[in-house]
Amino acid sequence: MNFTDILIIVGAYLLGAIPFGYILTRYKAGADIRTMGSGNIGATNVLRTQGKLLALVTLVLDFSKGAFPVWAGLHWGHAPWMNAAAGAAAVVGHCFPVFLGFRGGKGIATGLGAFLFIAPVPTLIALCVFLAEVLTIRFVSLGSVLASLTFGAILVAGHFASGRYNLEVAALGAGIALLLVARHHSNIGHLLDGTESRLWGDKRRVPREARK
Repeated sequence: MNFTDILIIVGAYLLGAIPFGYILTRYKAGADIRTMGSGNIGATNVLRTQGKLLALVTLVLDFSKGAFPVWAGLHWGHAPWMNAAAGAAAVVGHCFPVFLGFRGGKGIATGLGAFLFIAPVPTLIALCVFLAEVLTIRFVSLGSVLASLTFGAILVAGHFASGRYNLEVAALGAGIALLLVARHHSNIGHLLDGTESRLWGDKRRVPREARK
């Protein structure tokens, strides 16, 4: 790793740390997205609180800040795994942005942008898992967790079974996938106690114990 590689990783983190959902909500509503809905700065919470158009813009921008660093790492990086390192740095930036006191989003859109250019086939398979869950059970959080685990498992299997992905790429990809799962820890708790909100339809349910 040389100085250019270090600059790419730092730049990827700083780009990933730009909180587009926060900025766009401030611009449109003059409000802090972190005090609305789920408190998350990502596209799903923007959709629930600000509507489809702003959510779409947030999604595209968050996706792009994951994709561009991978492209930069591939074209300007020297280490053979720099594309994966740059993508990982962008996701870490989104999850722990220096601009918001290291309290950011859950990284799914940014991760999708990075993963799609690091390993397209595993990403498309993971995306199918996500869409299948969201269109049937309608939990974005569960779909995100399942898709992340699917992506990481395919990368690791691809490395050990056929050597398709080198060790560094497989390790970085699997590590980021686990980070995305960890970022959904509160959602996993809500899923387990039956209070998680679906993408559309029913509102968040009150646990049975709380009704007594």
